[in-house]
Amino acid sequence: MDPTYSAEAEAYREKIQAFLAEHLPAGWKGIGALPRDEAERFAAEWRVTLHANGLLAASWPKEYGGGGLTELEQVILVEEFYRAGVPAGTGNDVFGIQMVGNTILQWGTDEQKAHFLPRILSGEDLWCQGYSEPNAGSDLGNLGCRGELDGDEWVINGQKIWTSAGHLADWIFVLARTDPDVGKHKGISFLLVPMDQPGVEVRPIKMITGDSEFNEVFFTDARCPKANVVGGVNNGWGVAMTLLGYERGEAAATFPIMFRTELDRLLVLAEQEGRAADPVIRQRLAWCYSKVEIMRFLGMRTLTKYLQGGHPGPDASTFKLYWSEYHRVVTELAVDILGADAMVPSGRWPTSAFQADDAGAPNDSASWVGTFMVARAGTIYAGTSQVQRNIIGEMVLGLPKEPGAPRGTWRELQQHKA
Repeated sequence: MDPTYSAEAEAYREKIQAFLAEHLPAGWKGIGALPRDEAERFAAEWRVTLHANGLLAASWPKEYGGGGLTELEQVILVEEFYRAGVPAGTGNDVFGIQMVGNTILQWGTDEQKAHFLPRILSGEDLWCQGYSEPNAGSDLGNLGCRGELDGDEWVINGQKIWTSAGHLADWIFVLARTDPDVGKHKGISFLLVPMDQPGVEVRPIKMITGDSEFNEVFFTDARCPKANVVGGVNNGWGVAMTLLGYERGEAAATFPIMFRTELDRLLVLAEQEGRAADPVIRQRLAWCYSKVEIMRFLGMRTLTKYLQGGHPGPDASTFKLYWSEYHRVVTELAVDILGADAMVPSGRWPTSAFQADDAGAPNDSASWVGTFMVARAGTIYAGTSQVQRNIIGEMVLGLPKEPGAPRGTWRELQQHKA
């Protein structure tokens, strides 16, 4: 791991800084400084600018509409974007570009790449994720949503839950059980399913903040073409793990910057609230500082693997576990610093429903309380902390699996439960 950048890399950084200076409005303070409606409008317009300049999916091949940048250039890009307080895309791009797009690039057929990737970048297709179910969240291998082949189409029946941005999407990538008579981690297929059809129903779930970023999705004889399987029939588990690696691993470039920016804002809050001299508060702030610095080096280790041509793997769980548990603690500290003001928060509510508030956000009590409310969810979504620890123990450290797990086909396991 080398924490320094080459002269060529720094030259590219200057190029991105010049791009930002040219395209951002005068006096720009970050998207978090804008009211929510203005922030959404800016993000949509900014996405068009990025696409026109080949910076929306910077590392994708140019033949599919990407920028053709190296992995290092992409890292520098996201670093500078976050420091400037501008998004790398809009909300559904996390699922369209970072998750399913990268997965199609690795696992998809030439026909799937040629059809889906340009539509993702143009914004013609908006994606969401169909993984978790009411009885298959942490134990994703227990999923029961069925996919059955009927001629040239897959017929899908079942339910998904915690579908982020599902109310905005018109496509969903679905893990479906296509063979119930093999082990529960086998017989699963990764299907690309259109949502604009009678057999798909989306129901919003209201969060504690009042937002409805999560949804339930119900499939009743929903259909997708036979060819919309990524990675082969009954090979969906391997494809799914690749996608989760992208979800957990690509945060390595931006999250250390994001959480350091948030911590700097917390230090200012402690001064504003007259708590900066409190020895207990100072000790807790110092703890947070040390954790953010460790996070920076964890991120560098992950990025080093990517820059050497590696793909996301189970070690990405280390970074996900680390940041989510850290964020729960630091937001609790923010509420303690606010004291009684946290009971009647005022000001602008967070513009982001995940992780930290956007760069440039004001130090309002509402911003901190809203972030505190969603921080604990970070230890659950994208894989619970308990599951991340199991992955690290079994697949990274080589520790034995948990004893006593029942064995058999998926169908037999369901009969055993009944």
